[in-house]
Amino acid sequence: MTNQELAKVANEVRKGVVTAVHAAKSGHPGGSLGAADIMTYLYFEEMNIDPADPHKADRDRFVLSKGHAAPGLYSVLANRGYFPVEELETLRHIGSRLQGHPNMNDTPGVDMSTGSLGQGISAAVGMALAAKHWGDSYRAYTLLGDGECEEGQVWEAAMFAGNHDLDNLVAIVDHNGLQIDGSIDEVNSAMPLADKFRAFKWHVIELADGNDMAQIAAAFAEARKVSASPVAIIAETVKGKGVSFMENQVGWHGKAPNDEQFEQAMAELAAAGEEL
Repeated sequence: MTNQELAKVANEVRKGVVTAVHAAKSGHPGGSLGAADIMTYLYFEEMNIDPADPHKADRDRFVLSKGHAAPGLYSVLANRGYFPVEELETLRHIGSRLQGHPNMNDTPGVDMSTGSLGQGISAAVGMALAAKHWGDSYRAYTLLGDGECEEGQVWEAAMFAGNHDLDNLVAIVDHNGLQIDGSIDEVNSAMPLADKFRAFKWHVIELADGNDMAQIAAAFAEARKVSASPVAIIAETVKGKGVSFMENQVGWHGKAPNDEQFEQAMAELAAAGEEL
C-alpha cells in the first residue's frame, strides 16, 4: 500500500476507536488515536500475518504492552479483517470478545493478554527468544507507552534482550509526553529513553513524527537492516491525534466522548478522510 492509502486506513481506524469508546461509555481514546498510524503500518504493511489464519505458526507477533490502548488494536484488527468492524460497538460489553484490555483467549489476532504495564515487553522478549531458540523466522513487535517506561520491568526486559542479541525484536515507544496523571515530566520522567535503550545494547531509531506514514515506513525499513541487537523506535506522537479537542489533552487518556463530542469527532475524521 502507498503511504496515502495507509493514512486513509489509519483514519478509518481512528473512526473505529471513537465509535468503540463512545459505545462503551468508557475506555482509552487518547493513546489509541495517537498510536493508530503505527499500528496501522504494522498490520497492513510490516508484519507477516493472515487474518484468515490468526494462529499460523510463522506469523509475526505483536504485543500491545500499553494494553489500555486496546480500542486502537481492536480497530486495526477489525479493519484488517480479523472480525467485523461492527463488533467494535461491543467494546467492554458483557459477553463481548472486545474487553477493556486485550485477551488472547477470546479475541482473534491478539497474541498476548496485556494491561499490567511493563509486562508486555517481557512477553515480546520471550517470543523473540523462542524464535531464536527454535530457529523460527518470525519477528516480535511490541508497543509501549512513555509513561509505561517508568516501570522497572521494562528495563529488566530491555537488559535481557540486549544481552541476548535479539535482532528479531522491535519495541516501539509511543512517546506523546502524557500519562494518566499528567505529563511524564510532572509524574516521573524516564527520559532520555534513547540513551537508556542504547545503554542496554539496543539499536535506537528516533522517529520525529510517529503520525507520519513516510517516516514510520523509513523507521521500520531501517529496523529490518539491523543485526545482532534489538531495535527500539522512539516515536514522537500526538495523544488524541485526529480529534481536535482530544489532541495533547491528558484528560482524554481514559474517558469516553458524550453524544455531542462523538458527532464532532466523527465529523472531523470524515473531513480528514475526504482530504486524503
